[in-house]
Amino acid sequence: MTRADRQVLTGARIFDGDRMWPDGHALELEGDRCFRVVPEAEAEGDRVDLGGGVLAPGFVDLQVNGGGGLMLNGVPEAATVARMAEAHARLGGTSILPTLITDTPEITRAAIAAVETAVREGVPGVAGLHLEGPHLDRVRAGAHDPALIRPMEAADLELLRAAAGTLPSLIVTLSPGAASAEQIRALRHAGAIVSVGHSEASFDDACAAFDAGAGMVTHLYNAMSPLTHRAPGLVGAALDRPVWAGIIADEVHVHPAALRVAQAAKPDRLFLVSDAMAVAGTEAQSFELNGRTILRSEGRLTLADGTLAGADLDLPRAVRVMHAAGATLETALSMATARPADAIERVDLGRIEKGRRADLCLLDDALHLAGVWQAGVRLI
Repeated sequence: MTRADRQVLTGARIFDGDRMWPDGHALELEGDRCFRVVPEAEAEGDRVDLGGGVLAPGFVDLQVNGGGGLMLNGVPEAATVARMAEAHARLGGTSILPTLITDTPEITRAAIAAVETAVREGVPGVAGLHLEGPHLDRVRAGAHDPALIRPMEAADLELLRAAAGTLPSLIVTLSPGAASAEQIRALRHAGAIVSVGHSEASFDDACAAFDAGAGMVTHLYNAMSPLTHRAPGLVGAALDRPVWAGIIADEVHVHPAALRVAQAAKPDRLFLVSDAMAVAGTEAQSFELNGRTILRSEGRLTLADGTLAGADLDLPRAVRVMHAAGATLETALSMATARPADAIERVDLGRIEKGRRADLCLLDDALHLAGVWQAGVRLI
């Protein structure tokens, strides 16, 4: 490819996943790849003036239950995965882990097969799969159907180990009360990222799970045993131990003060998730999950009894909320880019570097989404 074939993005500050470049730099693209960040005066190629704002890596969302009007649970097929990925790309999430909420073994197998097919067919933006349950604690079910929650058995473990070998990334959210240390160790050995969530685990039980290989906590603070001064619980273990933690920064699931506490305790291992549901990218006001109606109102998604059921959130808004809560802009952006990529050990995602796929987000000066590129092609 010649210099004349390069595209040069100018006029915006550039955040590469780790740091903000000084003003006056441009990003050169070669086809679907990033080439280099250089002073604007040295850039070579066809120039596109972005007119201000911040150019960042495409956002990486590790917890996406639905989007574009569909839930992975409802129609666990490759076409659903593709529709979810397309909807979230237009919201800034250029790489997602479609997420299956607790369901039957049949639906779980179908969801694994759907994501395997989507990856094999090269559906843009599908980075793997997140299985949130069914091996959880009923007392911390949240919007998960308690009737479908159950302990992990030998057949479940074999299914998950096989999926970890075929998918580019697999997160398994479980509770130490429903899976043994040996099962956690086997999952990690197979390549899965084991995350603790929807759990009544004590501090000691959570630490034992971390020692066995669990390296993450799912939506910190929510659906887990809380921190108290004599019984630190899963929250205390997550804040105390050097594990990754996703957090829903929507001003509904977590108070701004609790966001600041988490960031202070985990300055390098906290990342943003949307926990998005079917309504993401649509104007729909309700949808169905396991035969129950989820209602959308004033930025909240709830069951009829008021129980929170996922989030009405995208990652650009989560970045704004985290920044408003006191995180530096670089930190807030890293929580949506490099950190989630690092959490699932993906060196190909979340950063602007030479040779990496040109997945990019442009945020305006108020941090609202102003542009998205996926593999060098501008979507919005």
